[in-house]
Amino acid sequence: MPKLLTAAIARADFLNLPRGGQIRIELLAGLTVALALVPEAVAFAFVAGVEPLVGLYAAFIVGLITALLGGRPGMISGATGALAVVMVSLVAEHGVEYLFATVVLMGLIQIAAGVFRLGKFIRLVPHPVMLGFVNGLAIVIFLAQLSQFQVPGTAEASGHGMAGGEWMSGLPLVLMLALVALTMLVIWLLPRFTSAFPAPLAGILVVSVIVLAFGLDVPRVGDLAEIDGGLPPFHLPTVPLDWETFRIITPYAFILAAIGLIESLLTLNLVGEITGQRGGASKECLAQGVANTVTGFFGGMGGCAMIGQSIINVKSGGRTRLSGTSAALFLLLFILVASPLIELIPLAALVGVMFMVVIGTFAWNSLVILARVPLADALVIVLVTVVTVFFDLATAVVVGVIVSALEYAWTNAKRIHAVSHTTPEGAKVYRVQGPLFFGSAAGFAELFDPANDPGLVIVDFEGSRVADQSALTAIEAVAAKYAAAGKRLQLRHLSRDCHRLLKKAGQLIVDSDDDPDYQVAADYGVRTGRMGAGH
Repeated sequence: MPKLLTAAIARADFLNLPRGGQIRIELLAGLTVALALVPEAVAFAFVAGVEPLVGLYAAFIVGLITALLGGRPGMISGATGALAVVMVSLVAEHGVEYLFATVVLMGLIQIAAGVFRLGKFIRLVPHPVMLGFVNGLAIVIFLAQLSQFQVPGTAEASGHGMAGGEWMSGLPLVLMLALVALTMLVIWLLPRFTSAFPAPLAGILVVSVIVLAFGLDVPRVGDLAEIDGGLPPFHLPTVPLDWETFRIITPYAFILAAIGLIESLLTLNLVGEITGQRGGASKECLAQGVANTVTGFFGGMGGCAMIGQSIINVKSGGRTRLSGTSAALFLLLFILVASPLIELIPLAALVGVMFMVVIGTFAWNSLVILARVPLADALVIVLVTVVTVFFDLATAVVVGVIVSALEYAWTNAKRIHAVSHTTPEGAKVYRVQGPLFFGSAAGFAELFDPANDPGLVIVDFEGSRVADQSALTAIEAVAAKYAAAGKRLQLRHLSRDCHRLLKKAGQLIVDSDDDPDYQVAADYGVRTGRMGAGH
Protein backbone atom coordinates (compact mmCIF):
# COMPACT_ATOMS: atom_id res chain seq x y z
CA MET A 1 0.00 0.00 0.00
CA PRO A 2 2.75 2.55 0.80
CA LYS A 3 4.30 1.85 -2.62
CA LEU A 4 0.97 2.38 -4.34
CA LEU A 5 0.48 5.65 -2.44
CA THR A 6 3.97 6.83 -3.39
CA ALA A 7 3.30 5.99 -7.03
CA ALA A 8 0.02 7.89 -6.96
CA ILE A 9 1.71 10.95 -5.48
CA ALA A 10 4.47 10.79 -8.08
CA ARG A 11 1.89 10.56 -10.86
CA ALA A 12 0.04 13.57 -9.44
CA ASP A 13 3.28 15.58 -9.49
CA PHE A 14 4.00 14.51 -13.06
CA LEU A 15 0.53 15.56 -14.26
CA ASN A 16 0.67 18.73 -12.16
CA LEU A 17 -2.46 17.65 -10.26
CA PRO A 18 -3.34 19.27 -6.91
CA ARG A 19 -3.44 17.37 -3.66
CA GLY A 20 -5.20 17.96 -0.37
CA GLY A 21 -6.19 21.54 0.41
CA GLN A 22 -4.87 22.77 -2.92
CA ILE A 23 -7.93 21.24 -4.62
CA ARG A 24 -10.23 23.70 -2.86
CA ILE A 25 -7.97 26.62 -3.82
CA GLU A 26 -7.89 25.48 -7.44
CA LEU A 27 -11.69 25.15 -7.61
CA LEU A 28 -12.27 28.56 -6.02
CA ALA A 29 -9.74 30.11 -8.39
CA GLY A 30 -11.59 28.50 -11.29
CA LEU A 31 -14.91 29.88 -10.04
CA THR A 32 -13.43 33.38 -9.80
CA VAL A 33 -12.08 33.17 -13.33
CA ALA A 34 -15.41 31.88 -14.67
CA LEU A 35 -17.25 34.86 -13.17
CA ALA A 36 -14.74 37.24 -14.76
CA LEU A 37 -15.05 35.43 -18.11
CA VAL A 38 -18.77 36.08 -18.51
CA PRO A 39 -18.78 39.86 -19.15
CA GLU A 40 -15.56 39.66 -21.17
CA ALA A 41 -16.93 36.95 -23.49
CA VAL A 42 -20.23 38.80 -23.94
CA ALA A 43 -18.50 42.14 -24.59
CA PHE A 44 -16.09 40.64 -27.14
CA ALA A 45 -19.00 38.92 -28.88
CA PHE A 46 -20.63 42.35 -29.26
CA VAL A 47 -17.35 43.72 -30.66
CA ALA A 48 -17.18 40.91 -33.24
CA GLY A 49 -20.82 41.43 -34.17
CA VAL A 50 -22.07 37.98 -33.09
CA GLU A 51 -24.52 36.66 -30.50
CA PRO A 52 -23.35 36.51 -26.84
CA LEU A 53 -23.54 32.70 -26.79
CA VAL A 54 -20.98 32.59 -29.62
CA GLY A 55 -18.50 34.28 -27.30
CA LEU A 56 -19.48 32.18 -24.29
CA TYR A 57 -19.18 28.91 -26.21
CA ALA A 58 -15.74 29.97 -27.40
CA ALA A 59 -14.68 30.81 -23.84
CA PHE A 60 -15.87 27.39 -22.63
CA ILE A 61 -14.42 25.22 -25.41
CA VAL A 62 -11.12 27.06 -25.87
CA GLY A 63 -10.70 27.38 -22.11
CA LEU A 64 -11.36 23.67 -21.49
CA ILE A 65 -9.11 22.28 -24.23
CA THR A 66 -6.17 24.59 -23.54
CA ALA A 67 -6.46 23.93 -19.81
CA LEU A 68 -6.10 20.19 -20.47
CA LEU A 69 -3.51 20.30 -23.27
CA GLY A 70 -1.77 23.67 -22.98
CA GLY A 71 1.89 24.34 -22.46
CA ARG A 72 1.54 25.87 -19.00
CA PRO A 73 -0.89 24.77 -16.27
CA GLY A 74 -2.86 27.62 -14.75
CA MET A 75 -3.08 29.72 -17.91
CA ILE A 76 -6.57 30.76 -19.02
CA SER A 77 -7.77 31.08 -22.61
CA GLY A 78 -11.04 32.29 -24.10
CA ALA A 79 -12.59 34.83 -26.45
CA THR A 80 -10.41 37.96 -26.59
CA GLY A 81 -10.71 41.49 -27.84
CA ALA A 82 -7.50 41.22 -29.88
CA LEU A 83 -9.21 38.64 -32.09
CA ALA A 84 -12.66 40.22 -32.00
CA VAL A 85 -11.51 43.47 -33.60
CA VAL A 86 -10.22 41.47 -36.59
CA MET A 87 -13.37 39.35 -36.86
CA VAL A 88 -15.82 42.24 -37.01
CA SER A 89 -15.20 43.13 -40.66
CA LEU A 90 -15.43 39.46 -41.74
CA VAL A 91 -18.76 39.02 -39.98
CA ALA A 92 -20.10 42.31 -41.32
CA GLU A 93 -19.20 41.49 -44.93
CA HIS A 94 -19.80 37.74 -45.13
CA GLY A 95 -21.76 36.59 -42.05
CA VAL A 96 -21.11 34.46 -39.01
CA GLU A 97 -20.85 31.16 -40.92
CA TYR A 98 -17.70 32.43 -42.64
CA LEU A 99 -16.36 33.27 -39.19
CA PHE A 100 -16.81 29.66 -38.06
CA ALA A 101 -14.99 28.41 -41.17
CA THR A 102 -12.20 30.92 -40.57
CA VAL A 103 -11.80 29.78 -36.97
CA VAL A 104 -11.41 26.18 -38.14
CA LEU A 105 -8.69 27.17 -40.62
CA MET A 106 -7.09 29.38 -37.98
CA GLY A 107 -6.85 26.36 -35.69
CA LEU A 108 -5.29 24.20 -38.40
CA ILE A 109 -2.64 26.88 -39.03
CA GLN A 110 -1.84 26.99 -35.32
CA ILE A 111 -1.56 23.19 -35.21
CA ALA A 112 0.93 23.38 -38.08
CA ALA A 113 2.90 26.01 -36.14
CA GLY A 114 3.05 23.62 -33.21
CA VAL A 115 4.06 20.63 -35.34
CA PHE A 116 6.92 22.61 -36.92
CA ARG A 117 7.89 24.01 -33.49
CA LEU A 118 7.55 27.63 -34.53
CA GLY A 119 6.72 28.61 -30.97
CA LYS A 120 10.42 28.70 -30.12
CA PHE A 121 10.76 31.93 -32.08
CA ILE A 122 9.01 33.75 -29.24
CA ARG A 123 12.49 33.77 -27.69
CA LEU A 124 13.39 36.48 -30.19
CA VAL A 125 11.07 38.92 -28.42
CA PRO A 126 13.34 41.27 -26.40
CA HIS A 127 12.56 42.28 -22.83
CA PRO A 128 11.65 45.91 -23.74
CA VAL A 129 9.02 44.51 -26.11
CA MET A 130 7.64 42.36 -23.27
CA LEU A 131 7.40 45.44 -21.03
CA GLY A 132 5.59 47.37 -23.76
CA PHE A 133 3.31 44.38 -24.31
CA VAL A 134 2.17 44.11 -20.69
CA ASN A 135 1.80 47.88 -20.34
CA GLY A 136 -0.23 48.17 -23.53
CA LEU A 137 -2.40 45.22 -22.62
CA ALA A 138 -3.02 46.65 -19.15
CA ILE A 139 -4.22 49.89 -20.74
CA VAL A 140 -6.43 47.96 -23.19
CA ILE A 141 -8.00 45.99 -20.30
CA PHE A 142 -8.60 49.26 -18.43
CA LEU A 143 -10.21 50.95 -21.43
CA ALA A 144 -12.43 47.89 -22.02
CA GLN A 145 -13.91 48.29 -18.53
CA LEU A 146 -14.98 51.88 -19.14
CA SER A 147 -17.89 50.69 -21.27
CA GLN A 148 -19.47 49.35 -18.06
CA PHE A 149 -19.92 52.95 -16.92
CA GLN A 150 -22.58 53.51 -19.58
CA VAL A 151 -26.30 53.56 -18.91
CA PRO A 152 -27.67 50.03 -19.55
CA GLY A 153 -29.68 49.77 -22.76
CA THR A 154 -28.39 52.92 -24.46
CA ALA A 155 -25.36 51.21 -25.94
CA GLU A 156 -27.40 48.56 -27.70
CA ALA A 157 -29.89 51.14 -28.92
CA SER A 158 -27.08 53.16 -30.46
CA GLY A 159 -26.09 50.23 -32.63
CA HIS A 160 -22.47 50.25 -31.46
CA GLY A 161 -22.50 47.55 -28.80
CA MET A 162 -21.23 48.73 -25.44
CA ALA A 163 -19.15 51.53 -26.92
CA GLY A 164 -21.83 53.95 -28.11
CA GLY A 165 -24.16 54.55 -25.15
CA GLU A 166 -24.73 57.40 -22.73
CA TRP A 167 -22.32 57.75 -19.82
CA MET A 168 -23.52 57.54 -16.23
CA SER A 169 -23.71 60.68 -14.15
CA GLY A 170 -24.88 61.80 -10.75
CA LEU A 171 -25.85 59.23 -8.11
CA PRO A 172 -25.64 56.15 -10.40
CA LEU A 173 -22.03 57.03 -11.26
CA VAL A 174 -21.12 57.67 -7.61
CA LEU A 175 -22.69 54.35 -6.57
CA MET A 176 -20.91 52.48 -9.36
CA LEU A 177 -17.54 53.97 -8.43
CA ALA A 178 -18.11 53.24 -4.72
CA LEU A 179 -18.84 49.56 -5.40
CA VAL A 180 -15.81 49.28 -7.69
CA ALA A 181 -13.64 50.83 -4.98
CA LEU A 182 -15.11 48.47 -2.34
CA THR A 183 -14.30 45.46 -4.52
CA MET A 184 -10.73 46.64 -4.98
CA LEU A 185 -10.39 47.28 -1.25
CA VAL A 186 -11.51 43.75 -0.38
CA ILE A 187 -9.09 42.28 -2.91
CA TRP A 188 -6.26 44.38 -1.48
CA LEU A 189 -7.01 43.70 2.20
CA LEU A 190 -7.98 40.01 2.31
CA PRO A 191 -4.53 38.55 1.46
CA ARG A 192 -3.15 40.37 4.49
CA PHE A 193 -5.33 38.21 6.73
CA THR A 194 -5.67 34.89 4.89
CA SER A 195 -4.72 33.17 1.66
CA ALA A 196 -7.27 30.38 2.12
CA PHE A 197 -9.87 32.14 -0.05
CA PRO A 198 -9.30 33.89 -3.40
CA ALA A 199 -9.46 37.63 -2.84
CA PRO A 200 -11.14 38.42 -6.20
CA LEU A 201 -13.96 35.96 -5.42
CA ALA A 202 -14.36 37.48 -1.97
CA GLY A 203 -14.66 40.95 -3.52
CA ILE A 204 -17.35 39.74 -5.92
CA LEU A 205 -19.32 38.02 -3.15
CA VAL A 206 -19.15 40.97 -0.72
CA VAL A 207 -20.35 43.51 -3.27
CA SER A 208 -23.03 41.15 -4.62
CA VAL A 209 -24.44 40.56 -1.13
CA ILE A 210 -24.54 44.30 -0.41
CA VAL A 211 -26.30 45.07 -3.69
CA LEU A 212 -28.88 42.32 -3.25
CA ALA A 213 -29.45 43.00 0.47
CA PHE A 214 -30.09 46.71 -0.04
CA GLY A 215 -31.75 46.37 -3.44
CA LEU A 216 -29.35 48.82 -5.04
CA ASP A 217 -30.22 49.79 -8.61
CA VAL A 218 -26.90 49.21 -10.36
CA PRO A 219 -25.96 47.56 -13.69
CA ARG A 220 -25.71 43.79 -13.50
CA VAL A 221 -24.47 41.00 -15.75
CA GLY A 222 -28.01 40.42 -16.97
CA ASP A 223 -28.05 43.95 -18.40
CA LEU A 224 -25.37 42.94 -20.90
CA ALA A 225 -27.24 39.95 -22.28
CA GLU A 226 -29.04 36.77 -21.32
CA ILE A 227 -26.47 34.04 -20.90
CA ASP A 228 -28.74 31.02 -20.58
CA GLY A 229 -28.48 28.37 -23.28
CA GLY A 230 -27.82 24.70 -23.93
CA LEU A 231 -24.77 22.62 -24.73
CA PRO A 232 -22.89 23.92 -27.77
CA PRO A 233 -24.23 21.89 -30.73
CA PHE A 234 -21.97 20.39 -33.39
CA HIS A 235 -22.31 22.56 -36.47
CA LEU A 236 -20.59 22.38 -39.86
CA PRO A 237 -20.08 25.92 -41.20
CA THR A 238 -22.61 26.40 -43.99
CA VAL A 239 -20.32 27.98 -46.55
CA PRO A 240 -19.60 26.93 -50.14
CA LEU A 241 -16.65 24.57 -50.33
CA ASP A 242 -14.94 26.33 -53.22
CA TRP A 243 -11.92 28.47 -54.02
CA GLU A 244 -13.80 31.73 -53.43
CA THR A 245 -14.54 30.77 -49.82
CA PHE A 246 -10.90 29.81 -49.30
CA ARG A 247 -9.80 33.13 -50.77
CA ILE A 248 -12.07 35.03 -48.37
CA ILE A 249 -11.21 33.24 -45.14
CA THR A 250 -7.48 32.56 -45.61
CA PRO A 251 -6.15 36.11 -44.95
CA TYR A 252 -8.32 36.41 -41.84
CA ALA A 253 -7.27 32.94 -40.65
CA PHE A 254 -3.55 33.73 -40.91
CA ILE A 255 -3.96 37.08 -39.13
CA LEU A 256 -6.06 35.55 -36.35
CA ALA A 257 -3.66 32.61 -35.98
CA ALA A 258 -0.68 34.96 -35.68
CA ILE A 259 -2.37 37.27 -33.18
CA GLY A 260 -3.63 34.33 -31.13
CA LEU A 261 -0.24 32.62 -30.96
CA ILE A 262 1.70 35.80 -30.19
CA GLU A 263 -0.66 36.76 -27.36
CA SER A 264 -0.74 33.19 -26.03
CA LEU A 265 3.03 32.72 -26.07
CA LEU A 266 3.73 36.09 -24.49
CA THR A 267 1.14 35.32 -21.81
CA LEU A 268 2.78 31.93 -21.33
CA ASN A 269 6.11 33.63 -20.62
CA LEU A 270 4.51 36.21 -18.33
CA VAL A 271 2.66 33.60 -16.27
CA GLY A 272 5.87 31.58 -16.12
CA GLU A 273 7.67 34.54 -14.55
CA ILE A 274 4.94 34.83 -11.90
CA THR A 275 4.70 31.11 -11.06
CA GLY A 276 8.32 30.14 -11.65
CA GLN A 277 7.20 27.26 -13.89
CA ARG A 278 8.52 26.38 -17.31
CA GLY A 279 6.17 25.74 -20.21
CA GLY A 280 6.23 24.40 -23.73
CA ALA A 281 5.72 26.97 -26.48
CA SER A 282 5.13 24.40 -29.22
CA LYS A 283 2.76 22.47 -26.96
CA GLU A 284 0.79 25.67 -26.39
CA CYS A 285 0.59 26.23 -30.17
CA LEU A 286 -0.86 22.75 -30.62
CA ALA A 287 -3.35 23.25 -27.79
CA GLN A 288 -4.53 26.60 -29.17
CA GLY A 289 -4.86 25.05 -32.62
CA VAL A 290 -6.90 22.06 -31.45
CA ALA A 291 -9.10 24.33 -29.32
CA ASN A 292 -9.89 26.72 -32.18
CA THR A 293 -10.48 23.92 -34.70
CA VAL A 294 -13.00 22.31 -32.36
CA THR A 295 -14.57 25.67 -31.49
CA GLY A 296 -15.25 26.42 -35.14
CA PHE A 297 -17.32 23.21 -35.39
CA PHE A 298 -19.37 24.09 -32.28
CA GLY A 299 -20.44 27.64 -33.06
CA GLY A 300 -17.70 29.51 -31.18
CA MET A 301 -15.79 32.61 -32.24
CA GLY A 302 -12.36 31.21 -31.37
CA GLY A 303 -9.92 32.58 -28.86
CA CYS A 304 -6.47 32.61 -27.32
CA ALA A 305 -4.77 33.14 -23.97
CA MET A 306 -6.22 35.88 -21.77
CA ILE A 307 -3.64 37.73 -19.72
CA GLY A 308 -6.19 39.30 -17.38
CA GLN A 309 -7.96 36.08 -16.46
CA SER A 310 -4.64 34.22 -16.29
CA ILE A 311 -3.38 36.71 -13.71
CA ILE A 312 -6.64 36.43 -11.76
CA ASN A 313 -6.14 32.67 -11.71
CA VAL A 314 -2.52 32.62 -10.55
CA LYS A 315 -3.11 35.42 -8.02
CA SER A 316 -6.02 33.37 -6.64
CA GLY A 317 -3.75 30.36 -6.14
CA GLY A 318 -4.40 28.47 -9.39
CA ARG A 319 -1.28 26.54 -10.32
CA THR A 320 -2.50 23.34 -11.97
CA ARG A 321 -4.73 22.26 -14.82
CA LEU A 322 -7.63 21.86 -12.41
CA SER A 323 -8.17 25.61 -12.05
CA GLY A 324 -8.42 26.23 -15.80
CA THR A 325 -10.55 23.12 -16.33
CA SER A 326 -12.91 24.04 -13.50
CA ALA A 327 -13.19 27.61 -14.83
CA ALA A 328 -14.43 26.27 -18.17
CA LEU A 329 -16.84 23.83 -16.52
CA PHE A 330 -18.19 26.50 -14.17
CA LEU A 331 -18.78 28.72 -17.20
CA LEU A 332 -20.73 25.91 -18.88
CA LEU A 333 -22.71 25.46 -15.65
CA PHE A 334 -23.59 29.16 -15.72
CA ILE A 335 -24.88 28.81 -19.29
CA LEU A 336 -26.92 25.67 -18.58
CA VAL A 337 -28.49 26.15 -15.15
CA ALA A 338 -27.10 29.07 -13.15
CA SER A 339 -27.70 31.99 -15.51
CA PRO A 340 -30.43 33.59 -13.30
CA LEU A 341 -27.96 33.84 -10.42
CA ILE A 342 -25.01 34.99 -12.50
CA GLU A 343 -27.11 37.68 -14.16
CA LEU A 344 -27.70 39.21 -10.70
CA ILE A 345 -23.97 39.89 -10.10
CA PRO A 346 -23.27 43.64 -10.22
CA LEU A 347 -20.94 44.69 -12.98
CA ALA A 348 -19.13 46.96 -10.52
CA ALA A 349 -17.71 43.91 -8.75
CA LEU A 350 -16.30 42.48 -11.98
CA VAL A 351 -14.95 45.89 -13.01
CA GLY A 352 -13.20 46.14 -9.65
CA VAL A 353 -11.58 42.76 -10.21
CA MET A 354 -10.36 43.79 -13.65
CA PHE A 355 -9.04 47.11 -12.35
CA MET A 356 -6.93 45.17 -9.85
CA VAL A 357 -5.73 43.03 -12.76
CA VAL A 358 -4.71 46.23 -14.55
CA ILE A 359 -2.74 47.37 -11.52
CA GLY A 360 -1.05 43.99 -11.25
CA THR A 361 -0.36 43.69 -14.98
CA PHE A 362 1.17 47.10 -15.67
CA ALA A 363 4.95 47.04 -15.27
CA TRP A 364 5.22 50.06 -12.99
CA ASN A 365 8.97 49.63 -12.67
CA SER A 366 9.23 50.36 -16.39
CA LEU A 367 8.33 54.00 -15.63
CA VAL A 368 11.38 54.18 -13.37
CA ILE A 369 13.81 52.41 -15.67
CA LEU A 370 12.86 54.49 -18.72
CA ALA A 371 15.43 57.06 -17.62
CA ARG A 372 18.06 54.43 -16.85
CA VAL A 373 17.98 52.08 -19.83
CA PRO A 374 19.45 52.99 -23.24
CA LEU A 375 17.33 55.45 -25.19
CA ALA A 376 16.56 52.85 -27.88
CA ASP A 377 15.14 50.41 -25.29
CA ALA A 378 13.04 53.18 -23.73
CA LEU A 379 11.65 54.08 -27.16
CA VAL A 380 10.79 50.43 -27.85
CA ILE A 381 8.87 50.15 -24.56
CA VAL A 382 6.83 53.27 -25.35
CA LEU A 383 6.37 52.34 -29.02
CA VAL A 384 5.06 48.84 -28.29
CA THR A 385 2.72 50.21 -25.62
CA VAL A 386 1.25 52.81 -27.97
CA VAL A 387 0.88 50.43 -30.93
CA THR A 388 -0.79 47.82 -28.70
CA VAL A 389 -3.37 50.36 -27.55
CA PHE A 390 -4.12 51.98 -30.91
CA PHE A 391 -3.66 49.03 -33.28
CA ASP A 392 -3.25 45.45 -32.14
CA LEU A 393 -0.89 43.19 -30.23
CA ALA A 394 0.59 41.34 -33.20
CA THR A 395 1.50 44.57 -34.99
CA ALA A 396 3.00 45.97 -31.79
CA VAL A 397 5.21 42.93 -31.17
CA VAL A 398 6.39 42.76 -34.79
CA VAL A 399 7.20 46.48 -34.80
CA GLY A 400 9.01 46.16 -31.48
CA VAL A 401 11.10 43.20 -32.62
CA ILE A 402 12.03 44.92 -35.90
CA VAL A 403 13.05 48.16 -34.18
CA SER A 404 15.06 46.25 -31.57
CA ALA A 405 16.79 44.20 -34.26
CA LEU A 406 17.66 47.31 -36.29
CA GLU A 407 19.01 49.03 -33.20
CA TYR A 408 21.11 45.98 -32.33
CA ALA A 409 22.49 45.77 -35.88
CA TRP A 410 23.30 49.49 -35.95
CA THR A 411 25.04 49.36 -32.58
CA ASN A 412 27.18 46.40 -33.62
CA ALA A 413 27.88 47.94 -37.01
CA LYS A 414 29.55 50.90 -35.29
CA ARG A 415 31.82 48.59 -33.26
CA ILE A 416 33.97 47.55 -36.24
CA HIS A 417 37.43 49.13 -36.16
CA ALA A 418 41.07 48.17 -36.58
CA VAL A 419 44.28 48.80 -34.70
CA SER A 420 47.25 48.91 -37.08
CA HIS A 421 51.01 48.83 -36.70
CA THR A 422 54.08 48.20 -38.87
CA THR A 423 56.41 45.27 -38.18
CA PRO A 424 60.22 45.58 -38.23
CA GLU A 425 60.16 43.81 -41.59
CA GLY A 426 57.99 46.58 -43.04
CA ALA A 427 54.64 44.72 -43.15
CA LYS A 428 51.51 46.50 -42.00
CA VAL A 429 49.23 44.62 -39.61
CA TYR A 430 45.51 45.42 -39.20
CA ARG A 431 44.00 43.91 -36.04
CA VAL A 432 40.26 43.95 -36.72
CA GLN A 433 38.01 44.45 -33.68
CA GLY A 434 34.24 43.93 -33.57
CA PRO A 435 31.80 41.68 -35.46
CA LEU A 436 31.89 41.60 -39.23
CA PHE A 437 28.39 41.19 -40.71
CA PHE A 438 26.07 42.89 -43.17
CA GLY A 439 25.76 46.00 -41.03
CA SER A 440 29.51 46.54 -40.61
CA ALA A 441 30.68 45.38 -44.06
CA ALA A 442 30.88 48.93 -45.45
CA GLY A 443 32.76 50.16 -42.40
CA PHE A 444 35.17 47.22 -42.70
CA ALA A 445 36.11 48.18 -46.27
CA GLU A 446 36.89 51.73 -45.14
CA LEU A 447 39.52 50.51 -42.65
CA PHE A 448 42.09 49.78 -45.35
CA ASP A 449 44.26 51.87 -47.65
CA PRO A 450 45.44 49.64 -50.52
CA ALA A 451 46.97 52.55 -52.46
CA ASN A 452 49.35 53.66 -49.68
CA ASP A 453 49.94 50.44 -47.73
CA PRO A 454 53.27 48.61 -48.06
CA GLY A 455 53.79 45.54 -50.22
CA LEU A 456 52.79 43.10 -47.48
CA VAL A 457 49.59 43.58 -45.47
CA ILE A 458 48.39 41.25 -42.71
CA VAL A 459 44.73 41.32 -41.58
CA ASP A 460 44.29 39.65 -38.18
CA PHE A 461 40.71 38.61 -37.28
CA GLU A 462 41.49 37.36 -33.76
CA GLY A 463 39.35 40.12 -32.23
CA SER A 464 36.54 39.79 -34.76
CA ARG A 465 34.01 37.25 -35.94
CA VAL A 466 32.81 36.66 -39.47
CA ALA A 467 29.03 36.29 -39.26
CA ASP A 468 27.39 36.09 -42.67
CA GLN A 469 27.56 36.24 -46.45
CA SER A 470 28.04 40.00 -46.53
CA ALA A 471 31.11 39.64 -44.31
CA LEU A 472 32.64 37.06 -46.67
CA THR A 473 31.94 39.32 -49.65
CA ALA A 474 33.62 42.25 -47.87
CA ILE A 475 36.75 40.19 -47.22
CA GLU A 476 36.86 39.11 -50.86
CA ALA A 477 36.46 42.72 -52.00
CA VAL A 478 39.39 43.88 -49.83
CA ALA A 479 41.51 41.01 -51.13
CA ALA A 480 40.67 41.98 -54.71
CA LYS A 481 41.70 45.60 -54.13
CA TYR A 482 45.13 44.61 -52.78
CA ALA A 483 45.58 42.13 -55.63
CA ALA A 484 44.76 44.89 -58.15
CA ALA A 485 47.37 47.11 -56.48
CA GLY A 486 49.97 44.33 -56.85
CA LYS A 487 50.38 43.84 -53.11
CA ARG A 488 50.43 40.73 -50.94
CA LEU A 489 47.64 40.19 -48.39
CA GLN A 490 47.57 37.64 -45.59
CA LEU A 491 44.44 36.77 -43.58
CA ARG A 492 44.94 35.32 -40.13
CA HIS A 493 42.77 33.81 -37.38
CA LEU A 494 39.81 32.97 -39.60
CA SER A 495 37.75 29.89 -38.82
CA ARG A 496 38.00 26.64 -40.79
CA ASP A 497 34.55 27.43 -42.10
CA CYS A 498 35.88 30.65 -43.62
CA HIS A 499 38.80 28.72 -45.13
CA ARG A 500 36.31 26.59 -47.01
CA LEU A 501 33.91 29.34 -48.04
CA LEU A 502 36.41 31.99 -49.14
CA LYS A 503 37.20 30.85 -52.68
CA LYS A 504 39.52 33.50 -54.12
CA ALA A 505 40.93 34.79 -50.83
CA GLY A 506 41.29 31.30 -49.39
CA GLN A 507 44.84 31.02 -50.72
CA LEU A 508 45.73 34.13 -48.72
CA ILE A 509 44.72 32.62 -45.37
CA VAL A 510 47.54 31.69 -43.00
CA ASP A 511 46.76 28.66 -40.85
CA SER A 512 47.35 28.95 -37.09
CA ASP A 513 46.95 26.51 -34.24
CA ASP A 514 44.72 29.00 -32.45
CA ASP A 515 42.31 29.61 -35.34
CA PRO A 516 38.72 29.94 -34.05
CA ASP A 517 36.23 27.12 -34.56
CA TYR A 518 32.92 28.93 -35.14
CA GLN A 519 30.81 28.49 -38.28
CA VAL A 520 29.56 31.24 -40.54
CA ALA A 521 25.77 31.51 -40.36
CA ALA A 522 25.19 31.20 -44.12
CA ASP A 523 26.88 28.53 -46.25
CA TYR A 524 27.87 31.13 -48.79
CA GLY A 525 30.07 28.93 -50.94
CA VAL A 526 27.32 26.36 -51.42
CA ARG A 527 24.56 28.91 -52.04
CA THR A 528 26.34 31.12 -54.59
CA GLY A 529 29.16 29.00 -56.02
CA ARG A 530 31.42 32.05 -56.26
CA MET A 531 32.70 34.91 -54.14
CA GLY A 532 32.54 38.65 -54.54
CA ALA A 533 31.91 40.93 -57.44
CA GLY A 534 34.13 40.51 -60.44
CA HIS A 535 35.33 36.97 -59.58
